[in-house]
Amino acid sequence: MSIQVMVNGIPGNMGRIVAETCIARGLELVPYSLTGEIIVENESEVAGRTIQLLKPSNREERIGEVLAKYTNVICIDYTHPTAVNDNAAFYVKHKIPFVMGTTGGDREALARLVAEANHPSVIAPNMAKQIVAFQSMIEFLANEFPSAFDGYKLSVVESHQKTKADTSGTARAVVGTFQKMGFAYTPDDIEKVRDEKEQMERMHVPEEYLAGHAFHTYSLDSADGTVHFEFQHNVCGRKIYAEGTVDAVNFLAEQIAAGTAKPFNMMDVLRSGKMR
Repeated sequence: MSIQVMVNGIPGNMGRIVAETCIARGLELVPYSLTGEIIVENESEVAGRTIQLLKPSNREERIGEVLAKYTNVICIDYTHPTAVNDNAAFYVKHKIPFVMGTTGGDREALARLVAEANHPSVIAPNMAKQIVAFQSMIEFLANEFPSAFDGYKLSVVESHQKTKADTSGTARAVVGTFQKMGFAYTPDDIEKVRDEKEQMERMHVPEEYLAGHAFHTYSLDSADGTVHFEFQHNVCGRKIYAEGTVDAVNFLAEQIAAGTAKPFNMMDVLRSGKMR
């Protein structure tokens, strides 16, 4: 039986590419999508299919018909940072398993919500397996050698398409790991670049990817400025995230089928070896 997925965030760019990737990977795309109230359209075309858009004003009255038709649906969320917690509460209320790819929102409240409900979900600030592996590497460094960079200064700069409203969730998570090493640096200190001219000239983002990229640089400098370390991961386009999202859906579906579903993150998916 194919896995049924409802991609929320259509007609947004990420929602579209994730929906297309789901179809390409053999998942059954449910012809409904949660979207924002500001979206004028009531339906959208994705990969030649008509998707009905459900808005906050009508989703409660219509979700019943969706769940009656698609009894094993898993939601994928690529909406807006301001909708993260409200959408998660909606999924928990209606007992819909979900993969949360949207960044932002109150992440502590989000984690608490799914933990208290033991709700089947995969939540991560980044769905790209190679970047998840990088995060694991930094986590290992912090745990095994917490004093390795004593006296060093940390600086973080990230660049995303100008439409991205929040600071990179990945950068925030990595900063949290560096804090374990004693760095007095907070997510609020992260430099966020959204000006396209600066993105091209300073960050070296190719012009054709200004509308969809994720460039991150973490710099560590000794107190006297004579030693410099730099970690960098630059992504052009969105395909890497879409592929990882489908991996997460497949992983979650397998956990549900085995009766072992609970809240997971992308580290769990990576460790399972289920990623393509």
